[in-house]
Amino acid sequence: MFPLQLLALLFIATPTPDPGEEEEEEEEEGQRRTNRKCLRRGDLLEVPRTLFTHFGIYLGGGRVAHFIPDILPAVCRDQTRIRRMVTNSRLILGVLAKRGSVRVDSVEDFAYGSEILINTMDKVCSRPALAADGVAQRAERLQGNMSYSLLWYNCEHYVMYCRYGTVASFQTFQFCKTARKLLLSRRVAKATAALGACLLLLLDAVTVCTATIAVLLPFLIWMAA
Repeated sequence: MFPLQLLALLFIATPTPDPGEEEEEEEEEGQRRTNRKCLRRGDLLEVPRTLFTHFGIYLGGGRVAHFIPDILPAVCRDQTRIRRMVTNSRLILGVLAKRGSVRVDSVEDFAYGSEILINTMDKVCSRPALAADGVAQRAERLQGNMSYSLLWYNCEHYVMYCRYGTVASFQTFQFCKTARKLLLSRRVAKATAALGACLLLLLDAVTVCTATIAVLLPFLIWMAA
């Protein structure tokens, strides 16, 4: 049960209000409503989750197109059920099955109680944004089911293509950069070599094949570090 709860935290940050902060929450809610009145068709929207940011494209009329993992379209054809807000279980199973869909939800369902940031990606992307109506039209044309990958094709890749015409994800880049620092280091190479040698001796499994693997793996890590 714990792994499922952990995956849920990746995608949905459930607010836990403090009774003593009601006035502050009301002020923040008022600010969010003000921001939503400023939304324009083709805007790129961001909402912070627990460990990452979720993205969508504003279509106008209080509607947001966004790419989200969802298992239900792969196992059910009931469009009434599919159009309902995606639950944690549907989302987690979609991640594991690598299935998702570009769907249109209300601004409130998309935000899920979080603050909405508007077009902040314009400041960091080297490409200029496309025409607003063209952005929205791209987002609308891509509606439907498609393969989902947490690293290689997620909600950020989708909105980057719609708004800038390039498929990229700064979050994926940062994750891979961090993983490389943690896993591909000289320290890990030395530890792998020592562990491999100990296992071969303890298990008495020294053969040409196992020795080659025990030498090759730390060597590759060392060279990649």
